[in-house]
Amino acid sequence: MDYWLYLMLIPGLLYFLVFKYIPMWGIMLAFKDYQPFSGFWGSPWVGLKHFERFFTDPSFWLLFRNTFIIAFYNLVFYFPLPIIVALLLNEIKNEVFKRLAQTFIYVPHFFSWVVISGITYIMLTTEGGIVNQVIEFFGGEKINFLLSEKWFRTMITTQVIWKETGWGTIIFLAALAGVDPSLYEAARMDGASRFRQLIHITLPAIRSTIIIMLILRLGNFLHIGFEQIYLMLNGMNRNVGEIFDTYIYTNGIQRGLFSYTTAVGLFNSLVGLVLIVVSNTLAKKFGEEGVY
Repeated sequence: MDYWLYLMLIPGLLYFLVFKYIPMWGIMLAFKDYQPFSGFWGSPWVGLKHFERFFTDPSFWLLFRNTFIIAFYNLVFYFPLPIIVALLLNEIKNEVFKRLAQTFIYVPHFFSWVVISGITYIMLTTEGGIVNQVIEFFGGEKINFLLSEKWFRTMITTQVIWKETGWGTIIFLAALAGVDPSLYEAARMDGASRFRQLIHITLPAIRSTIIIMLILRLGNFLHIGFEQIYLMLNGMNRNVGEIFDTYIYTNGIQRGLFSYTTAVGLFNSLVGLVLIVVSNTLAKKFGEEGVY
């Protein structure tokens, strides 16, 4: 028996037990009318009351639309980029340049959203922002990106692309490292161009990794990220920027509607669960492994 290997599992198991499974008891708040003085168990059971309130609230469709559109933008415009960048890095033969390039594109991942938001404000502000200075230099008029409903979703998606694309390449580069070099040698001997090698060897080799990452991404489809959106929200763009996560914070933390916002969060998670199950089932039907 490999006792040391089982011993090394303990920290990971404890993490999931303490931070993932035990807190799941809190889901019961969604079916109770939580009263702090009555406590968790003493609060009255109300069934689906909070779900009914949420689904009949006029803000439900606004929140759903905003969350879905931003999540869709991230899926369409961000998800393919780590794959493309990983393929480009894989083609670089100079190891020194390759390592430097990887380091530079990894760095933004380690910036907090507070820093990213600060950089965004500095670059896009109408009072001396470099982007508006360039627009004026070429004869255009200043654009108030920070207060514009039109530019909000584009701005959010661009932030995600800049911050996370480099970090997202790590898994795909690891998958590319496992491709048998003899396949490329055989393809070159048959006269295959670099593009043909990419289409017929590289992409098929990492296809299962792409599918798994896509399924996992769909599982977090509606979980865009509270901090990023909250920092960029203001009174002028709230109509297109308010999402489930910021709504939960506003009503749950600031207004103390713990049971109601637990119901909202549970709905959000259930959507992710359904997307994972459906996408995993479809992946298996098309001959892929899936995540389970």
